[in-house]
Amino acid sequence: MNNFRLIVLFFFVVLSVNAQKTVRYDLYVRDTIVNFTGKPKRAIAVNGQIPMPTLTFTEGDIAEIYVHNELEEDTSLHWHGLFLPNKEDGVPNLTQMPIKPHTIHKYTFPIIQNGTHWYHSHTELQEQIGMYGSFVLNKRANDPTFRKGIDDLPTVPVILSEWTDMDPNNVHRLLHNASDWFAIQKGTTQSYSEAIKAGHFKTKVTNEWKRMNAMDVSDVYYDKFLINGKSESQLSQFKSGDKVRLRVSNGGASTNFWLTYAGGKITVVANDGSDVEPVEVDRLLIAASETYDVVVIIPADKTAYEFMATSEDRTKSSSLYIGNGIKQLVDPLPKLKYFEGMKMMNDMMKMNGDLDDMGMSMSLNQMDMNVVMYPEITGEAKGKSDKKMTGDDYNSNKLSDITTLNYAMLKSPMKTTLPKDVPVKELRFELTGNMNRYVWSLDNKVVSETDKILIKKGENVRIVLHNGSMMRHPMHLHGHDFRLLNGQGDYAPLKNVVDIMPMETDTLEFNANVDGDWFFHCHILYHMMSGMGRIFSYENQPPNPLITNPKLAQRKLFADDRMFHFMAENDFATNGNDGEAMYANTRWSIGTEWRLGYNDMHGYEVETHIGRYIGKMQWLMPFVGFDWRYRRMGIDEHEQNLFGQADTKDNRAVFSAGVNYTLPLLIIAQAEIFTDGNLRLQFERKDIPVSKRLRMSLMWNTDKEYMAGLRYIVRRNFGITTHYDSDMGVGFGMSLNY
Repeated sequence: MNNFRLIVLFFFVVLSVNAQKTVRYDLYVRDTIVNFTGKPKRAIAVNGQIPMPTLTFTEGDIAEIYVHNELEEDTSLHWHGLFLPNKEDGVPNLTQMPIKPHTIHKYTFPIIQNGTHWYHSHTELQEQIGMYGSFVLNKRANDPTFRKGIDDLPTVPVILSEWTDMDPNNVHRLLHNASDWFAIQKGTTQSYSEAIKAGHFKTKVTNEWKRMNAMDVSDVYYDKFLINGKSESQLSQFKSGDKVRLRVSNGGASTNFWLTYAGGKITVVANDGSDVEPVEVDRLLIAASETYDVVVIIPADKTAYEFMATSEDRTKSSSLYIGNGIKQLVDPLPKLKYFEGMKMMNDMMKMNGDLDDMGMSMSLNQMDMNVVMYPEITGEAKGKSDKKMTGDDYNSNKLSDITTLNYAMLKSPMKTTLPKDVPVKELRFELTGNMNRYVWSLDNKVVSETDKILIKKGENVRIVLHNGSMMRHPMHLHGHDFRLLNGQGDYAPLKNVVDIMPMETDTLEFNANVDGDWFFHCHILYHMMSGMGRIFSYENQPPNPLITNPKLAQRKLFADDRMFHFMAENDFATNGNDGEAMYANTRWSIGTEWRLGYNDMHGYEVETHIGRYIGKMQWLMPFVGFDWRYRRMGIDEHEQNLFGQADTKDNRAVFSAGVNYTLPLLIIAQAEIFTDGNLRLQFERKDIPVSKRLRMSLMWNTDKEYMAGLRYIVRRNFGITTHYDSDMGVGFGMSLNY
């Protein structure tokens, strides 16, 4: 009898050890009000907190997560970096339908991996206003990959983010309308007066000659940067000699962060949820959506050492103090030398908009073109210089004794080779974009302009990515890890995000082993919403039970990058009103301009154009339009245009067809023929940055009309103006814009 009991007990223990444990979380998604800057603003909290609660599991668990949507809008949650069934991936209108207001959605999936991950809304721009949180998967104690001295250290989840008081929909709209308000806020306008002062007038002229606006390393100005939802916080429980493992996730919508530590070296032990051989560095840049596990040591008692996250544009930072006592601060990163960056950009931009890598083979973040802007590496600004740069001039680790992490330094502790003797599908993409119109794409096509890319289960997929744009793009693959081919052979690191700098070419590969439609996209939120991505779809896969109407779901998915954005401005001047309104998306533009005098002699004029932008750089826009004018002229007053045609602007109501083309110096040339047979050529340059806040506009056309104006930008929506118009004369006033 006793033996029987022992046998039963033995089997019970064995079953208990191997049984999967179900871990349940209930997440209540609600509107809330936050105050990060002294002004109350709307945000979204989960279980009453921003960031969302840290979800913790152990490999082998079953996750059950109930999302209670108490918003008045749709939502969703994506589990970033996790291996799971496709219908649990949390991409609305692709892997599931949106979670409707006041409904509950259950996500459930087995935890079959370990590591540091995070989760966020994949619905519109909700991630920007609070819907992000850490997702920690612990190793089992008997895991053969358990590393003593690393996996048994005390760990702290750290999630980085940013905050703007501006409605993110408005941020997105301003980006599409090429507003330079964010540059004014950041102090990165790079105007002509600033260029002259810095000895870079020629650099500025060359920059505009090549049809570029001022360069920057980030798109958006943020009011605050946050670590775990705060500008500053402290871990006072640690003492001298302690080692701490920080599980750092970048939950920022569009910010890359520099990580530095006042207590000495930072040891990187994992990246994107996968272990890497420990590597010591002085600093690293964590791209949007990446995760890094780093180990830091507290060198002495009675001291709190600063762990600082600085935005890549270096406008602000946030800090976590580790230890208890006097604060030991990190040296703040100096301001970027923007005109040095502009000169670098001029050297690498061809007149046709393509980039020239000047024979340098760039990959894996080893050559950082932005290093010319880092005073801590390349010294203070030197003004005019005609020195030709070489590859070594961009290698940060060769130029100084500051060790900066790059992807070539990452090595997996175990082999990561893919199955052999299976078919290999190779794909190549160029990352493309147009900063002026804020269109971001792959091979010059956005998601809604392409079919799904079919892949076969079992095959290995190799992707070669070349960044032909002037922004860096953290490209994220859902549902899979990929090997980043970085020279480590069989030990290439596993990642799910690769941050590709301008002109870099990187190669990644993965085994196609999970059915479904998987998103592959830039994780800069505003780039993704603009259409920079693709969908990988497995051939002959079973239908997704959560997508009952695939055509409707696809139409809603495509609506994101087809969205139109509106802008309008009007100058209320002493001699009349003039302004414009535009409604535009990725390819199309509907624009109306008006000039309305205060009397018949000044005249009235409204022009409307509907056009489509063509080409990678979108410099060409054919259009059709309608032109209405009235102006009272003297009895004997007759005007002719430069072609000798009778000018009909005293009474005109005609249709037209024409083209706009962007010339060097960002001059818009317009050729237009009207249904009355008249022809007009026009050249216009708007918003020449004279100083940080002063803009000049110039226009001339073959109807012998001309205009010159100045606008001083007081606030985002308000300016003081003066202009001279050949029809209406001189005027002074104010401008309002939206």
